[in-house]
Amino acid sequence: MYSDKVMEHFKNPKNVGSIENPDGVGQMGNPVCGDIMRMEIRVKDGRIEDAKFKTFGCGAAIATSSMVTELVKGKTLEEALAISNRTVAAALDGLPPVKMHCSNLAADALHKAIKDYLVKQGDPRADDIVVKESEGHEHEHAHEQEPQKQGEEDGK
Repeated sequence: MYSDKVMEHFKNPKNVGSIENPDGVGQMGNPVCGDIMRMEIRVKDGRIEDAKFKTFGCGAAIATSSMVTELVKGKTLEEALAISNRTVAAALDGLPPVKMHCSNLAADALHKAIKDYLVKQGDPRADDIVVKESEGHEHEHAHEQEPQKQGEEDGK
């Protein structure tokens, strides 16, 4: 059901945790399945220097959060804003259709963190970033085999 990359990022997530005094924070949740993602970024010289996450959710939610943090490091804010759910899913060698919303949540949490950073900087580009709140997706967790997990340990 899941690619090897999804399983790797679920079993050994990268960049789990918090950034002390983050420059931007974004949080997204899905009211239907209960997935919650928090993304924190550190920005230096217009590039994302560091990104960390905490996610409560299924394996796909954890894997997509982990992948976003890997994709975004070193990118300019504009490059990071171009990361979409399809970018995330492709980097993980695909996701089952019922799990694509997890990649939406991860990309949206990143975009919210960037918007938060720009607002704090008084940057008018923040007004151009619109992140739609999750309206829920048809999504079932009851049949899944992997346990739900909260990424609190420091995964590197």
